[in-house]
Amino acid sequence: MTAPTTTRPSAPRAMQQPASRWTRDVVETKILAVLRWVVIIGLLLVTLFPFYYMVILSMKPLDALLRDPGALAIPFNELDFGAYLSILKPQEDGGQGFLQFMGNSAMVAVGTVLISLVVAIPGSYAISRLNFFGRRQVSALFLAVYLFPSILLAIPLFTFFTRVGLRGQLVALLIVYVAQVIPVTIYMLRNYFDTIPTSLEEAAALDGCSRLGVLFRISLPLAMPAIISNALFVFMIAWNEFLFALLFLVNSRPSWTVSLGLSQLAGSIEVPTTVLMAGSVVLTLPIIIIFFASERLLTEGLTAGAEKG
Repeated sequence: MTAPTTTRPSAPRAMQQPASRWTRDVVETKILAVLRWVVIIGLLLVTLFPFYYMVILSMKPLDALLRDPGALAIPFNELDFGAYLSILKPQEDGGQGFLQFMGNSAMVAVGTVLISLVVAIPGSYAISRLNFFGRRQVSALFLAVYLFPSILLAIPLFTFFTRVGLRGQLVALLIVYVAQVIPVTIYMLRNYFDTIPTSLEEAAALDGCSRLGVLFRISLPLAMPAIISNALFVFMIAWNEFLFALLFLVNSRPSWTVSLGLSQLAGSIEVPTTVLMAGSVVLTLPIIIIFFASERLLTEGLTAGAEKG
């Protein structure tokens, strides 16, 4: 006599089927991976295409530009650098004198960066670390000064620099730029100093460092990304600024900045389009070079791992 056999109930059909590979999470991940590159490529095209077209127009012969202004490529044997020679040569030699304008802009921009950082670094550190009456109100006041419209200061500054004899000189431009950028530089650096752990500074103070020693040996190296980014921001403002350059220097061509020189080219019907585009490239290229040269310092997290719990 055989023992009765027991049969197990069969598993539900839904459990027997293999799980689908196309889950919602997988689909969303794949779609986002594709969309990310689509967005990146689209932003690159929108950003780089105007500069690319500007370079193409600056190196085209004038007759080729008149025949086909919309061409997006140019044969290698038709490249013409005459517009750049014309834009950089002195005015006495038949050029536009942009080499001198670039020198003026570089002096003003570098001077603005150095003076603003020399003033803003200790000022922002003091606001971040020292306790004094009105400490919180100072930051808001600095930001309010920066938000004050520049056009309202144009006539008073024009009258002031005319009476003191500085109109037409680069030092007047330097004074105005420094006064404009110091408030926002202090505000931005102060926010970065707040993120640096105070325990690092306290440890350095216990080792015998003075307040200045802590600033130069601990805080400044850690704040270097913020300092470099602020320096680049200030340089861009001073390099591209046009209103005060037009107001103070328009009657003194040897003191013109590159933005003022380019605006005079744009307003002249005698200047070919190729020369105007070459001037635009000359105005833009230094900013691009400086940005890529300082990119590592801008993106590097120097505070990563500085303090271990």
